[in-house]
Formats: sequence, structure tokens, C-alpha cells
Amino acid sequence: MTEIDSLFDELLEQQRNKKLPPVETWKPKNLGAIDIKISRDGTWVHEGGEIKRKELVQLFSTILVKEENRYFLVTPVQKLRIEVEDAPFVAVSFQVRGEPPETDIIFETNVGDLVVLNKEHILWVAEGKPYIHVRSGLNALLTRNAFYHLIDYGVEKNDQLMIYSSGSSFSLGPIT
Repeated sequence: MTEIDSLFDELLEQQRNKKLPPVETWKPKNLGAIDIKISRDGTWVHEGGEIKRKELVQLFSTILVKEENRYFLVTPVQKLRIEVEDAPFVAVSFQVRGEPPETDIIFETNVGDLVVLNKEHILWVAEGKPYIHVRSGLNALLTRNAFYHLIDYGVEKNDQLMIYSSGSSFSLGPIT
């Protein structure tokens, strides 16, 4: 097993062992809003100031839900609406195992989620911005660096730049 295979398998195992709260089962009666905003670059802001404790941001990210294009932090007792400028997460890096088109790509988000690009976690480009589905309607915007690095793994097919991962293919857009 190569070093990248070992790292890839270790990352996958970490993600499998990560337990998220069962937010979909919680039906809190106390509804409201809180002055929290997730900015376009993935920064969490509370009452105008950045939330700098990474552990707190990671905790909040596990209780984040999306309903009808609105975002909420949910506990068993409260459901509080927050603002999200673009996508709630940012895909900051990725690892690749194999060579195109037989590759597996795993992304890491700014809150520590690991996401394997596959048919359940799709990648798409909208208005020139690349996104990957993370979980339950929550998406991550790829950083410019991650997107430019991803292009290196692209393969031209039918005038499209394609990315392959876990047996699925994704278009990064037309080749002009």
C-alpha cells in the first residue's frame, strides 16, 4: 500500500467514525433567530465579530441544517435562524488516489468534514463557482486554490473538462 493509499484510507476511517448529532429527529418548540452569519469565505461571525474558536465553529457546523433555502442551528430545545452568504462550508483542500479516470478524491472542509467526491457527494459549477455537496443539503464552495489544483486532474472529453472520482464523472465546464 502506498503512502497516499494509507492516508486516504485513514481519512475515510476518520470520517466514518465521526458521529453527527441526530438533528433531523429534533423538533424544538423554541424558534427564533440569532445574529450569526457565515460569510462567503467560511468565516463565522457573531454580532459583527469573528468567532475565532475553531472548536466552537466545528460544533456549530454539526447542528447546522438547511430548510427551504434558509439555515438554522438546531438543538433539542431551540431552532435559530442564521444567515449564510453563499455556501455554509468551504472546501479548502483535497487528496487524490489513483490516476484519471480511475481516481478517488476526498475533500476537507474548513470545519473538518471529509467528503469523498462520488454520486452522493457531487461536484458542480454554478456561475463560475465550484461546489461539492457535503451532507443533507449543505454544500461547500471550493477555494480558488483547491479549484485550480483540481483542474490539474481534469481530462478533456467531448469539449468538457471532466473530473473522475469513485466511478462518477463531473464537468468543470467547457473547454474553449
